[in-house]
Amino acid sequence: MGIGGGGAALSPCVSEPIRVDIWSDVQCPWCYIGKRRFEAALDGFDGEVEVEYHSFELAPDTPLDFVGTTLDYLTERKGLSREQVEVMLERVTGIAESVGLEYHFDDVHQVNTVTAHELIHEAKAHGLQLPMAERLFRAYFTEGRNLGDVDELIDLAEEVGLDADATRRALEEHVHLAAVKADVAQAAAYGIQAVPFFVIDGRYGISGAQETDTFVRALAQVAADRD
Repeated sequence: MGIGGGGAALSPCVSEPIRVDIWSDVQCPWCYIGKRRFEAALDGFDGEVEVEYHSFELAPDTPLDFVGTTLDYLTERKGLSREQVEVMLERVTGIAESVGLEYHFDDVHQVNTVTAHELIHEAKAHGLQLPMAERLFRAYFTEGRNLGDVDELIDLAEEVGLDADATRRALEEHVHLAAVKADVAQAAAYGIQAVPFFVIDGRYGISGAQETDTFVRALAQVAADRD
C-alpha cells in the first residue's frame, strides 16, 4: 500500500496492517527518543502495524571528513555558544534517560549520515531495516561509533545479519543513494522540515518526538476509522 493511498474496504475477518512511515536521521537525538515513545504505543496496541523508515538528512552540510563531536559541530558551524549547546545537550540527555536511552555526546562522532542511510536501505532490501535502524541509533548516541566509516558500518551490518561483502559493494557503489535522495525529496514534497515525522496510514501526520499517548490516540483513531 502506498503511503499516499487510501486502504481498500475491509471485510470483518480480514484487515490490512496499519502502515507507519517514519522520516528520521540516525544522528537526530529526538528521532531515537520518538522511536522509543512510538514503540511504547505499539506495545499496547491490539493490531498489526507495518513500519518503514525513510531517510532525512538532518545536517547534510556536514563535511564527509568532519572530525568532531556534536558540541564542536554546533558551535563551529551553527554559530551557537558552547554554553548554549551544553544546556541543550544536557536537557535532551535527561529526556533520553526517561525512555531508557543513554546518550554520551562527549563521545559522539558528528558525521554526514548519507552512507548510514544507504545502509538502512540495504538492510530494508533484506528485511532487516528495523534492527539496522535501532543498531545505528545505539552505535551513534551510546557507543560513539563513527557512522561515516564504511568499515564501522559493515561491522554493524554483520551484527544484524547482513552479508559483509555484499554490504560493502552496496555502500561503495552507492546502490541505494538514489533511494535516499528520493526519500529526502518526498519529505520536501510533504513539507517535512524537521524529524522525526510519522505518517500513519497515509492520513495522519505527527511531527516530533511526541508523548506515547499521542501515538496511542492516533493508532486508535485509524482503527476506529477502519471499523
